[in-house]
Amino acid sequence: MKQTHNGYTMIELLVVMTIILILGTLGFIAYGYANASGRDSRRKSDIEQLRSALEFYRSDNGFYPDPSSGSSASFVAVDSALHDAIVTGGYMSQLPSDPKDNVANPYKIILTDGRGTPMHYYGYCLAAKLESSAATNSNCSTALTEDYNYGVKNP
Repeated sequence: MKQTHNGYTMIELLVVMTIILILGTLGFIAYGYANASGRDSRRKSDIEQLRSALEFYRSDNGFYPDPSSGSSASFVAVDSALHDAIVTGGYMSQLPSDPKDNVANPYKIILTDGRGTPMHYYGYCLAAKLESSAATNSNCSTALTEDYNYGVKNP
C-alpha cells in the first residue's frame, strides 16, 4: 500500500516564501516611486499656481514683484520673499509648501530683465526641487542652481 503525505516539503515552503518576498519588495519599491511621482506632480502644480499669481500681479501693476527687498540676491526663496505681494495682495490665499517634509525654501524665484529706478522686473524663473532625478525639465536654461532641477519662466 502507498503511503501519502499531507504536508509540504521544506524546499516547497522556501520557494514559496522567496517568491512572496521578491513580490513584496518589488511592490514596496513601486509604491515609493508612485509617492515620489505624486509629490513631484504637486510641486509642478504649485509652481503653476505661483506663475498664475505672478501673471495676475503683472497684469495689475505692469511688472513683477521684487522679492529681494532691495538686496542684490537674484535667486531667493519664494516663501517669505513674495508673501507681501502675492498673499497680502490677494492673488493667492497662502503660499504653497513642500508636500513631503515641509522643508524650508521648497520653491525659489530668479528675477530677470530688471529695468528702471526703482528696479522693476519683467521676467522670472520659478524653480523647485523634484525628487525624480530624471525630471530636469526646465525652460530656465542655466538659471537653476543648488539642485533645483525643475523650473518655468514667464510666458
